Amino acid sequence: MKLAIFDCDGTLVDSQADICAAMDAAFTAAGLIPPERHATRRVVGLSLHEAMRQLHPEGEHHDHASLTELYKDAFRARRAAGAVGEPLYDGIASLIVELAGQGWQLAVATGKSDKGLAHCLATHGLTGHFVSLQTADRHPSKPDPSMIEQCIADAGADRLRTAMIGDTVYDIHMAVNAGVKGIGVDWGYHETDELIEAGAQAVATSVDHLRDLLGEIQ
Repeated sequence: MKLAIFDCDGTLVDSQADICAAMDAAFTAAGLIPPERHATRRVVGLSLHEAMRQLHPEGEHHDHASLTELYKDAFRARRAAGAVGEPLYDGIASLIVELAGQGWQLAVATGKSDKGLAHCLATHGLTGHFVSLQTADRHPSKPDPSMIEQCIADAGADRLRTAMIGDTVYDIHMAVNAGVKGIGVDWGYHETDELIEAGAQAVATSVDHLRDLLGEIQ
């Protein structure tokens, strides 16, 4: 059984505008200067608490916990106001449908919350294609391999025929830690050379290229 595990933010959907806006709101509500947007994009994929620890290193544990809750509040408020976009990258929907039709097992491993991921996939009509949805609500932050391990267990997949697809070094390090293939994508938030240095076996430059790379897994 072949298994393709996708990161979400920066891989399936372009959510940087929503993430940066919610991060700005959280830091402002805490009376702090919001981080530069480049810094925010760099931590996309980590659990929220770990992201806050990196963005506010001088803070204490309770500061990071407070920022995490303020971020969640800001994101929920944006969603309730209909301001959350999270558009799919071009070609992703057709790739997901095609892979499922070819008999691939599909999964998601993301730093999003359960609710956030469920809302995102439902918005794009993709929920039913995935056999496993793993989030930061129930696992340690990437690059801990826990999410991949659960995806493999849920899918009954062969580890040697499993690929983790993501746009950040956290995704690739997680793949290395789990002993599965790590495939980077160049349309997300980290650079190609970083992904290769982290251990990516290849970096897709387009969805068509990603399709070809997955086709090499036998």
